[in-house]
Amino acid sequence: MKTSEVLHAWSRILTGHAPNLSIEITKECPLRCPGCYAFDPAHLGGESQLRELSDFRGDELVSKTLAVIDQYKPLHVSIVGGDPLVRYRELDQLIPLIDARGIHTQVVTSAFRVIPAEWAKYKRLNIVVSIDGLAPDHDVRRKPATYERILKNIVDAHINVHCTITSQIADRPGYLEEFLTFWSNRPEVVKVWFSIFTPQRGATDVEILSPAQRATVVAELKRLRPNFPKLEMPDSLLRELVTPPSSPDECIFARTTRTISADLKTRVTPCQFGGDPDCAQCGCIASMGLAAVGHHRVVGNLTAGDLFFLSDRIGKRWSSFRESLSPSSPQPAPTPFRIVQ
Repeated sequence: MKTSEVLHAWSRILTGHAPNLSIEITKECPLRCPGCYAFDPAHLGGESQLRELSDFRGDELVSKTLAVIDQYKPLHVSIVGGDPLVRYRELDQLIPLIDARGIHTQVVTSAFRVIPAEWAKYKRLNIVVSIDGLAPDHDVRRKPATYERILKNIVDAHINVHCTITSQIADRPGYLEEFLTFWSNRPEVVKVWFSIFTPQRGATDVEILSPAQRATVVAELKRLRPNFPKLEMPDSLLRELVTPPSSPDECIFARTTRTISADLKTRVTPCQFGGDPDCAQCGCIASMGLAAVGHHRVVGNLTAGDLFFLSDRIGKRWSSFRESLSPSSPQPAPTPFRIVQ
């Protein structure tokens, strides 16, 4: 993050607003990917599941989504799902309206449908295409969004490739290099990102990496980075993958991001994974990226993270104070100030 972006984020936090907003604009997805956190039974806390929620379409989806954005006033919006391209007509309306608000937008998709070439004109828009490994593995997991279909659908687009590393990938020497070679050579690809599979606490998914696999993956990414300029995984981020934030309370991403589900009112907590994520095994690139920013020393021993956490506490107290002025709002207990060391 640039210094100006950090300062702007602090100003939003201090006034009680979340700098980052993630919206699941639809519960629909044509894929049934193993390990998908959005459709995990624990995603919404276990009381309901994503596919059980009501969702919207057409002008109602556009107006309600903009209402959520105007309520939270974020600096950055992630449009997720389901798969957002299920609502591609609504996205065509939403993207220019969000861009006109000066907000950076990220659309995360499987690219099962054509990404419109005209979206490339929006400089604050990032299209992230999720790829689950090399073609033989990806095509089994993500059919109908196969490699063949993705390559047709990203022609004339500018995309970032995101791959979640599972234990199956981590166990195969040379796999990440082969993946990077293929996607880095594509003219449509701007950047390549990797996350590590993040499980729920107590889960036994076959995708979960062992500590030894995790260490091997981090070392391999560090080795590969000089040869692949499109791989955006700096040392500061890779260090965070070794020791992730220990809990949502210690995670800047969780603390500064609001995730809203497909009915546009249900909050997903404590972070985008929902449920009870195993933070000790977190591999979310967004979490690691902000953790790296948080460890940057500003003055002496004072870090950017210290300022973020302090700003967050001040912002929450300010929001509570404003709510307490309303007779219909219950008065919450005050939150003590504390700088996390």
